[in-house]
Amino acid sequence: MVYRDDYFIRHSISVSAVILRAWITHKYSGGDLNVKWEENLLHAVAKNYTLLKTVPPFERPFKDHQVCLEWNMDYIWNLRANKIPQCPLETDVVTLLGFLYASSGENTGIVKKFPRFHNRELEATRRQRIDYPVFTVSLWLYLLHYCKASLCGILYFVDSNEMYSTPSVFLTEEGHLHIQMHLVKGEDLAVKTKFTMPLKEWVRLDISFSGGQIVVTTSIGQDLKSYHNQTISFREDFYYNDTAGYFILGGSRYVAGIEGFFGPLKYYRLHTLHPEQIVNPFLEKQLAEQLQLYYERCAEVQEIVSVYTATVPQGGGRQEACDLRNSYLDLKLRYGRPSTCRAFPWEKGLKDRHPSLFQALLEVGLWTGPRNPNESVLEIGGRIFEKAVKRLSSVDGLHQISSVVPFLMDSSCCGYHKASYYLAVFYETGLNVPRDQLQGMLYSLVGGQGSERLSSMNLGYKHYQGVDNYPLDWELSYAYYSNIATKTPLDQHTLQGDQAYVETIRLKDDETLKVQTKEDGDVFMWLKHEATRGNAAAQQRLAQMLFWGQQGVAKNPEAAIEWYAKGALETEDPALIYDYAIVLFKGQGVKKNRRLALELMKKAASKGLHQAVNGLGWYYHKFKKNYAKAAKYWLKAEEMGNPDASYNLGVLYLDGIFPGIPERNQTLAGEYFHKAAQGGHIEGTLWCSLYYITGNLETFPRDPEKAVVWAKHVAEKNGYLGHVIRKGLNAYLEGSWHEALLYYVLAAETGIEVSQTNLAHICEERPDLAKGYLGVNCVWRYYNFSVFQIGAPSFAYLKMGDLYYYGHQNQSQDLELSVQMYAQAALDGDSQGFFNLALLIEEGAIIPHHILDFLEIDPTIQSNNISILRELYERCWSQSSEESFSPCSLAWLYLHLRLIWGAVLHSALIYFLGTFLLSVLIAWTVQYFQSVSAKSPPGDRESMEVGWLPEEG
Repeated sequence: MVYRDDYFIRHSISVSAVILRAWITHKYSGGDLNVKWEENLLHAVAKNYTLLKTVPPFERPFKDHQVCLEWNMDYIWNLRANKIPQCPLETDVVTLLGFLYASSGENTGIVKKFPRFHNRELEATRRQRIDYPVFTVSLWLYLLHYCKASLCGILYFVDSNEMYSTPSVFLTEEGHLHIQMHLVKGEDLAVKTKFTMPLKEWVRLDISFSGGQIVVTTSIGQDLKSYHNQTISFREDFYYNDTAGYFILGGSRYVAGIEGFFGPLKYYRLHTLHPEQIVNPFLEKQLAEQLQLYYERCAEVQEIVSVYTATVPQGGGRQEACDLRNSYLDLKLRYGRPSTCRAFPWEKGLKDRHPSLFQALLEVGLWTGPRNPNESVLEIGGRIFEKAVKRLSSVDGLHQISSVVPFLMDSSCCGYHKASYYLAVFYETGLNVPRDQLQGMLYSLVGGQGSERLSSMNLGYKHYQGVDNYPLDWELSYAYYSNIATKTPLDQHTLQGDQAYVETIRLKDDETLKVQTKEDGDVFMWLKHEATRGNAAAQQRLAQMLFWGQQGVAKNPEAAIEWYAKGALETEDPALIYDYAIVLFKGQGVKKNRRLALELMKKAASKGLHQAVNGLGWYYHKFKKNYAKAAKYWLKAEEMGNPDASYNLGVLYLDGIFPGIPERNQTLAGEYFHKAAQGGHIEGTLWCSLYYITGNLETFPRDPEKAVVWAKHVAEKNGYLGHVIRKGLNAYLEGSWHEALLYYVLAAETGIEVSQTNLAHICEERPDLAKGYLGVNCVWRYYNFSVFQIGAPSFAYLKMGDLYYYGHQNQSQDLELSVQMYAQAALDGDSQGFFNLALLIEEGAIIPHHILDFLEIDPTIQSNNISILRELYERCWSQSSEESFSPCSLAWLYLHLRLIWGAVLHSALIYFLGTFLLSVLIAWTVQYFQSVSAKSPPGDRESMEVGWLPEEG
């Protein structure tokens, strides 16, 4: 800290503050000199500290080492001695959030992790302040409600031991801020602000930490009007290490998040700043203003609905406002019983602002719902939505969209956020309304805040891909996807609701479409006939279709359970016995019968069914608390390849109750969860996704993209999404193209690939629909979306290759991207991809070397285009070998015929050219000698010819 770096002092310490501590303690009995100074400090009877003045590194003098360097070393040192090295550009300012985040008040949020500084000076400063934190947090908030529990998460740090650390900021149920710090001595200390946070206003919260002093400032609105300021001082030493864990914005598995919206969040890791010094502008001003206007309007709508439901009596005759009239009411008043007219406390201006709402209240019928104001408003919103959807599902439903939009807005304001998602999609795609991305974002965020499943998936997908003006942000995408992913297993076990099994059914797959059925369809009736005859496979398939709502059959758990019972009790099929045992254990649609369930489970296990072996372990774990026996069965089932058993073993290790192992072992738990996830286990996948986003396990290095992919995979199994996809498929099979387009657009915007490719196919089949109703280039948009998905079909790559090759509407031709698309289709085993690449070469296109490497074609061995063509046609032929005369085989044959014919022509050309030259030479020679012999004497002609020929040979 005294001298500058030189040849001998390579890394002098750079510090911004030096604290000299001194303390006095009683002499320890026994004279233990190995006591750590931190423990020694805790027992001090007196202590003090002082700050020492530090000198910047390049203002320090060089040390005179009194040594002689070799001349070359001395020369090199003199070249560097008076130069200041350039540090890498790095700042301590971190933007944790740049776009709006809709927080639903549930146990999911944004996970961020700070790396260590690359800059040596900054990293040294960070380490020195571990027990003297100096940092500032600035974030925008829009709160809808105060916390419904004791605490709700705003921003908090979770350390490597999964414990709260410094800083932790929460919201209380009264609206105060709860700020919690972790002390050096291992305890936690918390304080609550005197003021409360404002509701339904954008507020900027600035919190600065400087040692033991915390300054909390709140400012309201875009003009940052001062609201509250509070300074809190402590005498304790806080522990602060912002790289030994991760930050969470919102909710987590430890605490629920706030209900509202997060705006931009700036984090100054090494500075304490006054609010006026903080640079944290609201970049999405228009969107923030639209959110404010939306909730102001919705407050009026909810007030109207609340007054209506409180005023209109339950049961009895219908009461109407005097000025709400239609033809039916006129007839009723004229010929029916006299009715009293009840006046509502609504001004004319209010009715003018909400004409659709007053019309909807007339149409929803007599109110018989609960008297709880929130429940009544939500119920009315649901009824308005159902009326709107009924109109959209009519033959000319797409024509009705513009007239239905006001009703959907009112439904959304009532908190029924399926309507919010419909509005988001209508505005984002321009579905028979003017395309307005700002309104699309608004309603998507509102739906996401209301935890609407499709809205959250839409937001997760847009941030995952960074499309439609949403910034690419994997942590933000994970927050939305994980919310729906955690709901998916619960939804799957809920027998009520508009749900269906998510099936990958492509409209181009005629064979799969043929087996889609309904309760009166041929396939279903045939299965029912076979099941009645005692066919175990038919019984199991029929029960699965009815239980989950598969293959076009409506969900009917009661009927499914009857088939499970019939199959289990009449046949010896282990799968049916196991399924019925599970139903009896859980009481899903039938009275619980644990004794019979256990008998059936043992019977199925004795037949070697690994699911039943796992089920026995589950029984001993859940009902008997016999973990040794449970682990025994699970280990056996895991050896048989059961992913549920792998997950259950992981839970034992995670909870620290594995027999013979007294402590938790998160590493082993993670390994079992990963094995379960690879087998398709939903909860195992969720755990792996969580490990990848936090990076707190060494075996799961932090990988936000992989975390999103795994959470997305689970979320796309959600039954509510499956219901929308099924409605689109049923409409397509019935020839209702308008309705099919509507539901496939709704599903495609959630980011599920099968709906995107199916929608693009519909737009190809019916371009009049796409052009007439959609404000986006449907074919281009959805094929382009689908090829960026995992597991996209090869025909989607071929379509995009064609679109890039020919150009499409406003999209210009791009041969390089066309080649990439064809190559991806070829790599997926599609012969058409090889064929199209060969045709491009035939037309003179050059395949880049990285594409040839991608296809595992060595460009150094394939010296020319002909050899590459031969390789492509041969692979094409091998991929389509089932066809005797496929285009690939014909092209391969044609290429070889050309090569043979070229060789023949080449040989013939050489032969004729050689003959021609020889004949010319002979003719020239004859002509020459004729000319010579004409000048010679007749007697010498023969001797001259005889003597010349042998000599010339």
